[in-house]
Amino acid sequence: MLDKLEAIYSRYCEIEQQMNDPAITSDMKRYVKLSKDYKDLQPVVRAYHQYKSLIDTIAECKELLSAEKDEELREMAKEELTASQQRKEQMEEEIRIMLIPADPQDSKNAVVEIRGGTGGDEACLFAGDLFRMYTRYCEKKGWKVEVADFNEGTAGGYKDITFNVSGEKVYGTLKYESGVHRVQRVPATETQGRVHTSAAAVVVLPEAEEFDVELNPADIKKEIFCASGPGGQSVNTTYSAVRLTHIPTGIVVSMQDQKSQIKNMEKAMTLLRTRLYEREYNKYMEEMSSKRKTMVATGDRSEKVRTYNYPQSRVTDHRIGWSMHNLPAFMDGDIEECIEALQLAENAEKLKASVG
Repeated sequence: MLDKLEAIYSRYCEIEQQMNDPAITSDMKRYVKLSKDYKDLQPVVRAYHQYKSLIDTIAECKELLSAEKDEELREMAKEELTASQQRKEQMEEEIRIMLIPADPQDSKNAVVEIRGGTGGDEACLFAGDLFRMYTRYCEKKGWKVEVADFNEGTAGGYKDITFNVSGEKVYGTLKYESGVHRVQRVPATETQGRVHTSAAAVVVLPEAEEFDVELNPADIKKEIFCASGPGGQSVNTTYSAVRLTHIPTGIVVSMQDQKSQIKNMEKAMTLLRTRLYEREYNKYMEEMSSKRKTMVATGDRSEKVRTYNYPQSRVTDHRIGWSMHNLPAFMDGDIEECIEALQLAENAEKLKASVG
C-alpha cells in the first residue's frame, strides 16, 4: 500500500511543478485539467502523510520495546503500539476506498429532470413534491439550483421540470437519484379514501463543460420566441426565449427562465452540450453495467429505485433494501442518510471487484 501511496505523492508533486510552468498556465484547457487532478489527489496525499507517520510510530515503539529495560516505559510503548496498529488497520481500509478509481464525472455540476409518469394529476403533484425535496436538500448542502424549463400539471406540480444544480461534487452525490420513484398515498381528489400508486421518473446527468463537447455552429438551428409563464408582462412581450435544434441528432432544447435573450442562449447551449454529452455518457454507463453485477449508481433509469409510502410514513430504497420511517422529514430534504448508504454500498461493490 505504501508503494501505491508514494507513487501518488510523486504524481502530486509532478502536477504541482507543472502548474507553475508558464507554458502550461497559458494553456487554459490543460491548466484546468491539472488543477482538478491536483485537487482530487489532496485527500489521498493527506492520508499518505498520516499513514507514513503511523508506520514510523509503530517502528519506534517496536525498537523501544526491544531495547528498553524500564517497565513503565515498556508499558507505555506497548499501549501506543497497540493503538497505532489498530489505527493502521482502520486507515488501510479507508485508504483502500480512497484508491478506488472515482467516476471522472463525479465532480461535475448536474442537470436534473423530473417527469410525472403513470398516475395523471397525482403523478404531476408527486413530481412537484420531488422537486421541492431536492431543492430543500440542495439548500442544506449550499448548492445553487436554477430552473431551466418546466411544464406545469393541470392540478399543480409538474408534468416535467428540468433544473441545474451547481456546487461541490454535485453529480457524484445526486447520480443515485436516477430512476423511477413510486408514491403510494391517498390523492386529494380521491373521495373513497383509497391509496393510489403513481410514479415519476428522475434523470440526473453530469453537466457538460465547454471542453467536453465541441459544437459546430453550422449544426445548430436557432429560434427566438416570446416566453410564457410567470414573470410579468415583459416576459410575454419580449422575444427572449430561445430554442436550439441540433440538426445531426435532432436534439431540441429550449430556455426561457431569463429575461435576457443572451443569458437564455448561454444556458440553452450548456443544456444542448449536456444532451449531446449524455449520448456518449450512456454508452459509458452501459459498458460499466456490463462489468458490474448490482449497479447502484448506474442502473437502468427505467428501474424502480424507491417507494414513498405515505400511509406508513415509510420510504424504501429497493437497490440496497434501505428504509426510513420518517417520510415527512425525507420529503423535506433529509435524504443524506439514504445517499450515504448508497455510496457505501457502491464503494463496497467496487472494493470487492478490485480485490476480485
